[in-house]
Amino acid sequence: MKTINNYLLYICLIIPVLFLLGACQKTEGYNTPASSDLTKPDMVTNIKVDNFNGGANITYTLPNSRNLLYVMAQYKINDKVARETKSSYYSDTITVEGFAKKAAYEVTLYAVSRANVKSDPVIVKVNPDTPPYLLLKPTVNVQASFGGLKVLGNNPLKKSLGIVMLKVDQTNFSDIVDQYYSNKDSISYSLRGFPPVAQKFGYYVTDSYGNISDTTYLSATPFFETVLDKNKFFVYNLPTDSRIGYGWDLPNLWNGKTDGNGWHSSPDGSLPVIATFGLGITAKLSRFVMWERPDGDDRFAFGHGNPKLFSLWGSDKAQPADVQLPRTAPAGTVLGDWTNLGNFNFPDPPSGLKPAAHNASDNDFVKAGVNFDVPLASPKVRYLRLSVGTTWSNGSFAHVMEMTFYGDTR
Repeated sequence: MKTINNYLLYICLIIPVLFLLGACQKTEGYNTPASSDLTKPDMVTNIKVDNFNGGANITYTLPNSRNLLYVMAQYKINDKVARETKSSYYSDTITVEGFAKKAAYEVTLYAVSRANVKSDPVIVKVNPDTPPYLLLKPTVNVQASFGGLKVLGNNPLKKSLGIVMLKVDQTNFSDIVDQYYSNKDSISYSLRGFPPVAQKFGYYVTDSYGNISDTTYLSATPFFETVLDKNKFFVYNLPTDSRIGYGWDLPNLWNGKTDGNGWHSSPDGSLPVIATFGLGITAKLSRFVMWERPDGDDRFAFGHGNPKLFSLWGSDKAQPADVQLPRTAPAGTVLGDWTNLGNFNFPDPPSGLKPAAHNASDNDFVKAGVNFDVPLASPKVRYLRLSVGTTWSNGSFAHVMEMTFYGDTR
């Protein structure tokens, strides 16, 4: 009886283990039990080609082969790289892409059985249109900016593309100094950390298939940039400024702390929420970093009184007079002693989640601070007015933890 019980116990223990081992096996695409039917499948027929930028969709009629598993396309996308694409027998279309240029290419199609037997080949001609990376390349505009370069470009097909920046030394040796990847239709970013002296740069565009455009070289002299000394900042309260709330005074905006208490307006205010302060020096601003209120005892990030749409106004007057600012106005607008230096939109959660559903990485994004470029045409200023037109909660109050400003103070 004891032997039988031990045997039953063994069976009860081993069955779940075997089940788990089977469940944990990785399933690769098109992995099916091997077939003993070595009959060669017929070829695909009635082939049609629909070309697009960098590739083509090939439709066909599948052979009447009961043992068919998939259709395979083999092709070269450039002089060095060959690709292979498979499409299940559930589909009548296969996509080939990654071609390096607008040209004619040969694609070889095979019908493949469950016994891994290939049909006779069918050669198809495809004529893909200009690939996305070559659409982006001529639109790339690189220009000198504060502390480095400003890079602009258009990626109309929103494909994942990279702009690779090179620094060329005196011996004409090129070294990669930056690689920027984006799938957005409009590309705009800054490359910083370069001294204000004439330098030679180069750039090319690449895609996820390893295709590389030609390289464009240019000479540029980055503009001088330094961080503004916050010890010189001071409150310059004007009648239309918003009242302070909860004791979160305006100097907290530049006390060097991104946690604890920041600047907070009164909850019974109105829009726009405005705070005015002096820089203690005249400067042509290049950019600033804003730290909004991150999650804490509540989910503040992308919510509450954090600014979503806001403007920066500046004045170079010795004692600029008050003026009622609008919630929004075009950059460059002049109202009394004040000029609109730019309108800014705090980015959505990088995860793509809704603001109220943001995750931990989105909160880390807020905690790291977000950089905003001030338009190059903006004038020198001695005073600033932060004007918040819309908050994430659409409320009538605003709060910011810290701001750091950069520019040319010479």
